[in-house]
Amino acid sequence: MQNKMLQLPKIDLHCHLDGSLSLGLVRSILNREVQLEELQAAPDCKSLAEYLEKFDLPLQCMQTAEGLRKCGYDFISQAAGENVKYIEVRFAPQFSTNEKLNCSDVIENVICGLEEGKKAHGVDYRVITCAMRHLPYEENYRMLCAAKEFLGKGVCAADLAGDEAAFLTTEFKELFESAKKLGMPYTLHAGECGNAQNIVTSIELGAKRIGHGIAMSGREDVKALCREKKIGVEMCPISNLQTKAVLDGRAYPMREFLDAGLLVTFNTDNRTVSNTTLTKEIMHVQEAYGITDEEIIQMQKNAIEVAFVDEDVKANMRKWFA
Repeated sequence: MQNKMLQLPKIDLHCHLDGSLSLGLVRSILNREVQLEELQAAPDCKSLAEYLEKFDLPLQCMQTAEGLRKCGYDFISQAAGENVKYIEVRFAPQFSTNEKLNCSDVIENVICGLEEGKKAHGVDYRVITCAMRHLPYEENYRMLCAAKEFLGKGVCAADLAGDEAAFLTTEFKELFESAKKLGMPYTLHAGECGNAQNIVTSIELGAKRIGHGIAMSGREDVKALCREKKIGVEMCPISNLQTKAVLDGRAYPMREFLDAGLLVTFNTDNRTVSNTTLTKEIMHVQEAYGITDEEIIQMQKNAIEVAFVDEDVKANMRKWFA
């Protein structure tokens, strides 16, 4: 079964660059011995806060042009190892700006590394740049303007990430009205921490997809809204269990969302921090939630429909599952 899933063509729409760097790369860039436990969340991870501690060292690797290019290449190399055909990688450029690198420099160097990886391994990619909830409007807007320069040239969309409980999505209406004026599509992290209203607000703000969406479990009105608007739902099962988005794995709503006719996709979120791959995610949801092979394929087809790519690219992608 694992070999069969490994060979399956795969699509990952929700994966963070800084949470997915290999141990070897981190050791190489930092030039010191790093233990895997410093990058991976423990199986009994207690909270999202504990989970986020694992991003400190990877972010240290993303402070130079060379480091950013290496991170991009490393990311694609890992994805290629399990037959990922297309991946949307997201990160916050603001976390890598310094006296030598502005937002445009950061985005350009990551894209350079990703492009080198694509040429070497044949994995297609797009970049999603993350606005951060704790940052002021002006800083997030500058990032969006920089990302706009690369829209259609590697960048495909924007995102909103960070502490959802402390900074409600309603606070970002102005920012995403600005994103809309820039012509930037977006997917927003919403409903990861138990607030279904953030999902509704995200859709009202024009989001085409939502990241996680766990909080709409049991909310027939919100599920109906997502179904009506054909909103992509980026589920990340293993990560969601680690961050306690659901306290009991048996309550994980993938089956509920599929049965509701939602455009569900399965994704890795953070390959290294969660010690996961798409192959592991497939094996997990089939064992834990009775997801069938046919439903796995359907979720991959859903990913094609909601991917931030042109229709001609989608037409080619559909051939993978014909």
